[in-house]
Amino acid sequence: MVTYEPVFKEQAVKMVSEVGATKAAQDLGVPVDTLYGWIRKAKQYGERAHVGSGNKRQGVADDEKSRLIRRNKELERANQILKEALSFFVVSQKK
Repeated sequence: MVTYEPVFKEQAVKMVSEVGATKAAQDLGVPVDTLYGWIRKAKQYGERAHVGSGNKRQGVADDEKSRLIRRNKELERANQILKEALSFFVVSQKK
C-alpha cells in the first residue's frame, strides 16, 4: 500500500479545482478514487482532513465526546460514593 504525505494530499486536492480530478490523478500518478476520497475528507474535515498516518484526527465533536466521557466517569464515581454512604447510614440506623 502506498502512503502519501499530508502536504501532497492537500496540494492534490487544490490541483483538482484547477485542472479537474481525472487530469490531476493522471499527472500525479494517483488513482482517481483515492483522489476523490481526499476531496471528500477535505470537505468533511477542512484543515484537519489529512493528519497523516498514525495520527488521530481531533475535531470539535471529538473534543466534546471526550469531555462528556470524562464527565460521565466523574458522575459514576460520585454516584458510587453516595451509594456507599447511603448503605453506611442505613446500617448505622439499624443499630
